[in-house]
Amino acid sequence: MGKDVIIALDFDSREKTLAFLDRFQEEKPFVKIGMELYYAGGPAIVREIKARGHKIFLDLKLHDIPNTVKKAMSVLSGLDVDMTNLHAAGTKAMMEAALEGLTRPDGTRPLLIAVTQLTSTSQERMEEDLLIREPLDQVVMHYARCAAGAGLDGVVCSPLEAGKVHQGCGEGFLTVTPGVRFADGDVGDQVRVTTPAKARELGSDYIVVGRPVTQAEDPVAAYRRCVKEFVG
Repeated sequence: MGKDVIIALDFDSREKTLAFLDRFQEEKPFVKIGMELYYAGGPAIVREIKARGHKIFLDLKLHDIPNTVKKAMSVLSGLDVDMTNLHAAGTKAMMEAALEGLTRPDGTRPLLIAVTQLTSTSQERMEEDLLIREPLDQVVMHYARCAAGAGLDGVVCSPLEAGKVHQGCGEGFLTVTPGVRFADGDVGDQVRVTTPAKARELGSDYIVVGRPVTQAEDPVAAYRRCVKEFVG
């Protein structure tokens, strides 16, 4: 599995999204469709972007009872996305059900990855709001091992955790890492950030990059810089 840069299409309309993608005449970047765009454009926007030749990470973070998630994943498998995700906190039974629902009759399926703890969750919030007392890094690793045990392909994590996840779950267990910024760029609302080159060094398999590309004066140049720094 080669390394790749995923552009987060954090737009609130089909028009803005396609206008952005129209700027890419030579490349067909791997893109992430999150809640904002999916709720604005629905399954149709996923099909339209797929028809343009892009790989798609559908980032909806499912979390419900196993049967509901299984049925939802069965529907999402029909959209022909390349990767989708759920919350590991939904339990191993939910993750196994999701995998079952996502697998098509011919045995093929998108990659399925799990969110361990959101990057906005601090140790304090986890203890006070979720009543989880263990250290945050131990919780992340426990969730990652549960995801691996359920048969998932990887986790969403910080680039700073990628190496530890590979050590605990195997080199083939994918790490999809947001929180990437250029060394000379604005960190925005991210606290734990790293550069594309550092993410590569730390062992990230995929980096998810939003504003450093989507809000760049020249998005295509910014994307190419990301690829050069991360993939080489």
